[in-house]
Amino acid sequence: MIGDRANESRMIRTALPAEAKSVAALHARARATYYPEGVPDDGMDWLAAWQGVIERPDAQVLCLIEQGHIVAIASFRTPEEGPAETVKLFQFHVDPDHWRAGLGTALHKACVEQWRAEARHTAVLDVHVDNERAQAFYTRQGWTTDPPDDSHHLSMTLPLTT
Repeated sequence: MIGDRANESRMIRTALPAEAKSVAALHARARATYYPEGVPDDGMDWLAAWQGVIERPDAQVLCLIEQGHIVAIASFRTPEEGPAETVKLFQFHVDPDHWRAGLGTALHKACVEQWRAEARHTAVLDVHVDNERAQAFYTRQGWTTDPPDDSHHLSMTLPLTT
C-alpha cells in the first residue's frame, strides 16, 4: 500500500470512504469534458459506485490533495480474471480547473511507484476514443495504444519492468 506522499502544498494518499462524494463530484466534472453533447445518462449511481470502489479490499483509490481539496484521483486493481502481474487503471481524473499544473503527472508517478512496489509487470487501461487530451497524457507517460477494436474506448498498455 502506498504511504502518504506530501510536499508543502500537495499530498497523495488513499481515498477515505467519507470522501466518496468529493471523488464522485470530481469524476463528474472531468468526465463532462470529453462528452461535447453532454454526459449521457448511463443510469449509474456514481456516488454508490465510488463508495464501493473505495471500500473494496482488492482495489486502491489514490487521491491528490491540494490545499485541503481532492483535485485528482486514480482507481486501480487487478482486472477480473487477469494475471496478478497486471494492474488495470480503471479511473484517472484531474479536476479540469487544475489541468496543466503537474497534478496528473505527480499522481501517475505515484501509481507507477505503487505498481512496481507490488511487482506488477504491466498496466492496462481503456480510454474514451474522443478523450484526446487523456490519450496524449498517457502517451507522454509511456503508454502505447493497442490495436483498435471498434468500440468507444481505446486500450492502452504500460510496461512496468525496467
